[in-house]
Amino acid sequence: MSESFLHFLWRCKRFNSSSLQTTQGLPLDILNPGEWNRHSGPDFFNARIRMDGALWAGNVELHVQASEWDAHGHSSDPAYDNVLLHVVYEEDRPVISASGKRIPCLELKGKIPPGLIHRYKQLEQQRSGIPCSKFWRDVPEEIRRGWLTQILEERLEQKSGVVMRLLDDTRQHQDEAFYRLMARNFGLQVNTEPFDALARSVPVVVPARLRSSLLQLEALFFGQAGLLDRHFEEEYPRLLQREYALLRHKFALSPMKASQWKFMRMRPSGFPTRRIARFAALIQKNPFPLSSLMAAGSLAEMEELLSVELSEYWKTHYDFGKSTAASGKRHTGHAFIHTIILNTLVPFMYGLGKRKGDAGLIGKALDLLGDMPPEQNKITRFWQEMGENPANAAHTQALIHLRNHWCEARKCLECEIGGHCLAGAATVA
Repeated sequence: MSESFLHFLWRCKRFNSSSLQTTQGLPLDILNPGEWNRHSGPDFFNARIRMDGALWAGNVELHVQASEWDAHGHSSDPAYDNVLLHVVYEEDRPVISASGKRIPCLELKGKIPPGLIHRYKQLEQQRSGIPCSKFWRDVPEEIRRGWLTQILEERLEQKSGVVMRLLDDTRQHQDEAFYRLMARNFGLQVNTEPFDALARSVPVVVPARLRSSLLQLEALFFGQAGLLDRHFEEEYPRLLQREYALLRHKFALSPMKASQWKFMRMRPSGFPTRRIARFAALIQKNPFPLSSLMAAGSLAEMEELLSVELSEYWKTHYDFGKSTAASGKRHTGHAFIHTIILNTLVPFMYGLGKRKGDAGLIGKALDLLGDMPPEQNKITRFWQEMGENPANAAHTQALIHLRNHWCEARKCLECEIGGHCLAGAATVA
């Protein structure tokens, strides 16, 4: 028995509620379990109960054992003075308030359907896949879709939180904030922080002034990345060194340490050197991409705006002095473009819409997710094996968030789908 399971039982009234009595024999009727408090203080606020014929409104506290009240220090905490009901699995001893009165107690032991406890143990003991994998297909489509819609909103809220912080850091400079977020996402998971540091070291107005020369842009970004501070045999990196020396003096720049970048265990196309070269090409094509992307009328137009061709050197190299087949990807692939849209443009539009109260901008972000094809990765393949066949990126984004932030954290008792799996275990009077 866990306290989280008691929370579920109380919140959803999944116990035998007929002829309820307190442990002192007072008739009890639960009218409203109250609002779940996820912060400090009693577990539920504003509950409404009828006890011994009188109507009461106030707070409710839950514990597995009643003695946990004292163990948790509630006896000396004034925040618990107005608790009107103590709900426990077992009252191992009476609880006395700071004023010296015994707090009414509801004991749930013997009132929980055996089928419900069995299903809960099944979820708890499931160690492979996700806890509800055995019951997933039994959950009605409308419940799954409704919950995934809420999960998608939670994911967008979480991602737009990064946007809000960037806007605050840049004093609401939208182009600078978007430039930094896009740089972070060029690094994917492995080089997110180095790319973030690179963008912070070179404000967006600096590369914008150099847009007429891809050579200067590459010199700027590679120099600031700390990747030009070594001896080169080839002429092109030497040329970048000379250009960067001039730019460093002109803009009073301080480069990063090359050791911040990670090269191990990745394909040549994912090397930070090629990512930086592609980022430079994109900034040359459109130094302030936010406005043009938001004005684009279709996904295809956005894809064209984000597609760039590598410079001649990087068509045949994946690192300085290390060549690759000329047949390697020269133009930005659709999968990477979609990653940038998903992780940069969509949360940026959603976040701006939230901050400005612009429902149209929020709707545009959601529509864009609906237009994009479903993602293909380890997590989406897992869900396909579970019987989910995502139709678009909105669906896969929700499934990814569900797996990473709910299933992995085993938050089944707070999940609508987990709740349905438990509710189907028994019929409660």
